[in-house]
Amino acid sequence: MQNRSSLPPPPPPVELRSWPSREAMLADRAVVLRELVRMHVGPGRLGVLMMWAGLTALGWLLVGSGLVIVEQAADFLGGIAGIVSLLLGVGALIPAVVLSALYVARDREVRTLLAQWGALDRDPERDRELRLPGVSLVWLLLSFVLAAGGLALCVIGPASARPGDDTYGMVALMMGLGMVAWLTGLIGAVKASAHRRWVLRVLTAPAPAPLTPADGRSASSEPPPPGSGTPSRSSGR
Repeated sequence: MQNRSSLPPPPPPVELRSWPSREAMLADRAVVLRELVRMHVGPGRLGVLMMWAGLTALGWLLVGSGLVIVEQAADFLGGIAGIVSLLLGVGALIPAVVLSALYVARDREVRTLLAQWGALDRDPERDRELRLPGVSLVWLLLSFVLAAGGLALCVIGPASARPGDDTYGMVALMMGLGMVAWLTGLIGAVKASAHRRWVLRVLTAPAPAPLTPADGRSASSEPPPPGSGTPSRSSGR
């Protein structure tokens, strides 16, 4: 059984395509595109993004809290508690950052496959269900809220800090949480806009020239039949 998390393969090269008919090719194309769209903007991907963002925020919360505890520590035990919080935060941040980077890299691979499979042909009936305007809107609105809230937190945190009352650790804590929210919103907005561009450029664009099964060339590239009125190369000799 194929692992559900694995990506579908790219379409075979023209010379290796063995679909018995155009309808068979369109059916395979629809199955692959449906799976790729789910991997790109499906509800599961939104949940995964929120999970990594939450883990990153938790890690930075522990780091920022550790900095605050160390700055305000009045004895040795307070300093130890701050160091422990710092270590726990770093332990949560490292896998969260690595997995978030893998998440972004995987999205780039998915978008490449979407463009390749979508360029095979056009199928208006099946392609209609791949547009998902409502899902794209949810991604965009949620991303806008996160990005705006994170940016506001990055600005309000330092601007509202009062010397002597707010420590550097508290300012760093607020700015770090705001940066996590802003980056998460940015990733979501890029995904929503990329899906919309794919719909406009691939699903609603004119169909590519049909390919002949013999040599993979388009019908327009075939030489004109004899008597078609188009002079051949040797006619001018």
